[in-house]
Amino acid sequence: MPPEPLSDAMPDDRPDDWFEHWYGPWAPRTPRDVAALFAGYPGIWWVAGGWALEAFTGVERHHEDIDPGVLRQDLPEGCGQLWTRRDATSPWEFDVLLSPGTAQTWVYERDPAITMPMADALWVADGVTYLQPEIQLLYKARGLRPKDRRDFDATLPALGRDRRAWLADALGRTLPGHPWLDALR
Repeated sequence: MPPEPLSDAMPDDRPDDWFEHWYGPWAPRTPRDVAALFAGYPGIWWVAGGWALEAFTGVERHHEDIDPGVLRQDLPEGCGQLWTRRDATSPWEFDVLLSPGTAQTWVYERDPAITMPMADALWVADGVTYLQPEIQLLYKARGLRPKDRRDFDATLPALGRDRRAWLADALGRTLPGHPWLDALR
């Protein structure tokens, strides 16, 4: 039986192996692997996704892949992400997110009016640069997958007042009525 057709959303009721069946396996990679990949890279890079939240909270969870981010202007214009692997028969290694913005300014792709100084949008731990947790939660808020809800619940207690206020404002502007808004206030 052929795989199901692609859609913009992957419903939570798909079997766990659906993604791998359709696209192939992912190699287990860590934030240290991202740092090694970008060693010597002259541009800005960071680790996003669940790994960024795990680094911030210390709450471990399973990760299907790893999401390094770079500025789109430093790589292909007009592209949102790149999957990398050694060759056509190897597992995927990195899901590189290509972000708008500049070396000075982080820009939210879904609403370019939401910005932050790049120096404030990133943080470093043990030689690895990460996306700030409130920004990562803003990205995750749109999907509301079970793992996104778990990431929000694990991160919320560690967010200070300013981070909560920033996220509440950004959610209110982009996703009014979002269920996380009550918990952030």
